[in-house]
Amino acid sequence: MEELAKEAGITVRTLRFYRERKLLPPPRREGRIAWYDDDHLARLRTISALLERGHTLSGIAELAEAFDHGRDVGELLGLGAPTEEIPVRLSPEELADAFGDQATSENLAAALDLGYLATDGTDLVHISRRLLDVSAALVREGIPLAEVLRAGRRVREHADALAELFTGLALTRGASPADLERLRPLAKSVVEAELSMALDRRVREAEQRPPGS
Repeated sequence: MEELAKEAGITVRTLRFYRERKLLPPPRREGRIAWYDDDHLARLRTISALLERGHTLSGIAELAEAFDHGRDVGELLGLGAPTEEIPVRLSPEELADAFGDQATSENLAAALDLGYLATDGTDLVHISRRLLDVSAALVREGIPLAEVLRAGRRVREHADALAELFTGLALTRGASPADLERLRPLAKSVVEAELSMALDRRVREAEQRPPGS
C-alpha cells in the first residue's frame, strides 16, 4: 500500500480512504501480503485527474462501481436505453493509432471532461463508435483534435436544445416514452434535412466569394 501510494503521489491515508469509499478494487492477496498492480495505479491516477477537473468523489465512486460490476457502459455514461450508439473499448496504443500526435494529455483530459471517454483500468471506453470514427476522420483531414472537441461541445449544446424542442412538442400532447421513441427517426430526419440544406448554403456562399477573401 505504501509503494502504491508513493507511485500515485498520494498519502497512505488518502489511499485507505479511497478503499473505504470503494473507489479502488481490493488487492490480490497471498497469505498476509496484499499485491497492487498497474490497474490500481491507473485507477488512482484517473481519480486524481477527475478530481482536478471538478468531478465529485460520489460521481467517481459510481463510475468505479459500474466498471467493477460490469454495468453497461452506455448506462454508466448516462445514455440510458434505448440508444443507437455503440461504445468501444480502446487501449492507449489504439487511441494513439487513431489520432497520432493529437492524442495528447490535454486532449485526453478534454475528451474525459466532455464525456466522450471514460476509463476502465488501463483501457479507455469511447461513448460512441460513430463519434470516434468521425473524430479520427476529421483529424486526418487536418483539423486539430482540440478544435474537433471544442466543436463537439458546441454540437452537444445544440443537439440538447433540438432534443428538448422535439420532446417538448410531444410532451405537450401527453406523449408516453413509447411515443417519444417513435418520434426519434422523425426528429432525426428533420435535423438531417435542415443540416444538409444549411451545408448547401454554406458551399454556395463559399463558391461565390472572390478568391482570397
